[in-house]
Amino acid sequence: MQKNRLEAFSDGVIAIIITIMVLELKIPHGDSFDELKKLLPKFLSYVISFIYIAIYWNNHHHLIHTIKRVNAPIMWTNTHLLFWLSLVPFVTAWAGENNFSVLPVATYGVILFMTAVAYFILTKAIIFTHGDESVLGAAVGKDFKGKISVLLYAIAIPIAFFEPYISTGIYILVAIVWLIPDKRIEKKL
Repeated sequence: MQKNRLEAFSDGVIAIIITIMVLELKIPHGDSFDELKKLLPKFLSYVISFIYIAIYWNNHHHLIHTIKRVNAPIMWTNTHLLFWLSLVPFVTAWAGENNFSVLPVATYGVILFMTAVAYFILTKAIIFTHGDESVLGAAVGKDFKGKISVLLYAIAIPIAFFEPYISTGIYILVAIVWLIPDKRIEKKL
C-alpha cells in the first residue's frame, strides 16, 4: 500500500466523524434565546470535540509525511487510532445531552485517553518500521507533550466521578496545549 491510500482513507474517516458530530446538533424548536440556551451544552461538547478531531487530523497529517513505506503494523495501528476517534461523536453527544454529567464526562475521558494511547502506538509503529534515526524518530524524541497528555487524561477520568467540570477543564487544557503547533516534524522534514 502506498502512503497516499492510508492518508486518503484516514482523511475520509475523519471527515465522516466530523459530519456525524455536526448532525447531532439539532435545530431549536423555537426562535428565542431561551431555546438556543438549551442547546449550549451540546454546542460546547461539539466545539471541544471538533477541536480534538482537528488536532488529531493535523498531527496525523504530519505523521504520514514521515512515512516512506506502509506495512501491516502501520496499517493496523492506524486503524486502531481511527477506531477510537470514531467513538468521539458518541461521547460528544452523550456529554452534551446530559449537561456534562459524571459518567458521560468520565467516558469522554476514557475515549480521549485511548485515542492518545492509539496515537502513541501508531507513532511507535512508524518509528519501529523506519528506525530511531528516521524523521519521526528524531523529531519525537522523548515526546513529553504526548506523555503528559496521557497522564492528564488518566488523572481527569477519576476526577470526573466527583467534579466533572474539573475533568472537562483538564480535557480543554490538553487541547489548548496541542493547539500550539508542533514544529518538531516540520523542522526535520
